[in-house]
Amino acid sequence: MDDGRTVYSRIYVEKTLAIIKPDAVHKAEDIEAVILKSGFTILQKRRLQLSPEQCSDLYAQHYGKLLFPSLTAFMSSGPIIALALARDNAIAHWKAIIGPVNSVKAKETHPECLRAKYGTSELCNALHGSESFTAAEREIKYMFPNFVVEPVPMEEAVKEYLFKYINPTLLSGLTELCKQKPLNPCIWLAEWLILNNPNKPKIYDGATVKEAE
Repeated sequence: MDDGRTVYSRIYVEKTLAIIKPDAVHKAEDIEAVILKSGFTILQKRRLQLSPEQCSDLYAQHYGKLLFPSLTAFMSSGPIIALALARDNAIAHWKAIIGPVNSVKAKETHPECLRAKYGTSELCNALHGSESFTAAEREIKYMFPNFVVEPVPMEEAVKEYLFKYINPTLLSGLTELCKQKPLNPCIWLAEWLILNNPNKPKIYDGATVKEAE
């Protein structure tokens, strides 16, 4: 039997930004196949070429580092493919799949990762992955300005919502189901839940009557 953490983790969906960089765009089809096979859903996809200024905005957290000028020059040197991905623990899963930042070291320590297969150096490392939820939210919004990044419900918040708003009504319905013992319990319960939705006022003779609190 699953514990509560396992059960609730199944409804926990996270988003991350993946970028197929200029040096790996020619392998985009193979990379997307790995993405889908790994359980990700591709929410948005866009092929574009960034200007050096846009690359500077995207990688603003690296401003001032020695690699920053080379990074912006590389990322603006050709087309890229940006993908908004979703699945449970998407950020950690995608980072694990692409592997270490330095592709040369990745070939030694993580030879099966995507950066080891398609990257050639620390700079030309084929793929990008968001570092955190905050970074993913910012990067997805930057690459897909019209995409709505819905807040991800945290596990405790999901539990609280279920216990506060779902369980009481469901318990009442199941109790009544046991009393009534209908021939088709699933249909009966579905109809009962519709009729007893606490968020929907009941209407009698044109007058709205809310459930007593």
